Amino acid sequence: MTTLIFVFIFLFGTIIGSFLNVVIYRFNTGRTITRGRSICMTCGRSLRWYELIPVFSYLIQGGKCRRCSSKISKQYPLVEIGTGLIFVIISFKFLPVLFFSFLSYVFLVTLFVIIFSLLMVISVYDLRHKIIPEKLVYTFIAISFFSIFINPSMFGPALGWPSLSSLISGPILALPFVLLWYFSKGYLMGLGDGKLILGIGWLLGLSSGLFSVILSFWIGSVVSIIIMIFSKKKIGMKTEIPFAPFLIISTLITFFFSFDIFSLIRLFS
Repeated sequence: MTTLIFVFIFLFGTIIGSFLNVVIYRFNTGRTITRGRSICMTCGRSLRWYELIPVFSYLIQGGKCRRCSSKISKQYPLVEIGTGLIFVIISFKFLPVLFFSFLSYVFLVTLFVIIFSLLMVISVYDLRHKIIPEKLVYTFIAISFFSIFINPSMFGPALGWPSLSSLISGPILALPFVLLWYFSKGYLMGLGDGKLILGIGWLLGLSSGLFSVILSFWIGSVVSIIIMIFSKKKIGMKTEIPFAPFLIISTLITFFFSFDIFSLIRLFS
């Protein structure tokens, strides 16, 4: 029964992922996100409902448009599958809360699903355009700041005053990267990354946030080396590689496994 529920959650997540693809493609283009039918990006034909079934339609059509046979971006199924997995991960993360309060469970799952769906859009948008949209990152910062007032356990009041560590975690983690952006005049780090780290600090806390930032550099280094080895294009020090996806992947890993800086210390001790 539990497996069936998580399958349903995954499928629901892929539907939300399909909507996130719409947001990614239409954001800052002048097109409304909630209105207007989806179209083929090559021939402009309006898509039928059976061409919009998450993941399934892409597989059935062989990754091509039914009319012009142009290739459909792999972003569509990857975002849908990724969002489905995020929904499952968050639902599983807070499963212990369900045994004490159904309403608390639904609230926490909904809150963090919104947060990580927003991060999914930021991540893919940064990959496509090499920029972090200000409206999206400010929304993430605001929700993350709100999250520090929430009691994630099943005991005690739902809301409460955060500790001093929680309040300063975002600014402390973001400050070095803002200074790096300022003194390098944006050459080594974009200001958008600093803003993103501000939200990550409030979301994860000081200890876990620091672990997440360190992990993001490790992941980024490994991926960058792989790209340099296998890419057909010439890659050098001046090549711009979006950093937001590494930050967001490390944030999800840190959040799910509840890692913190002491986990890192134990690893090397």
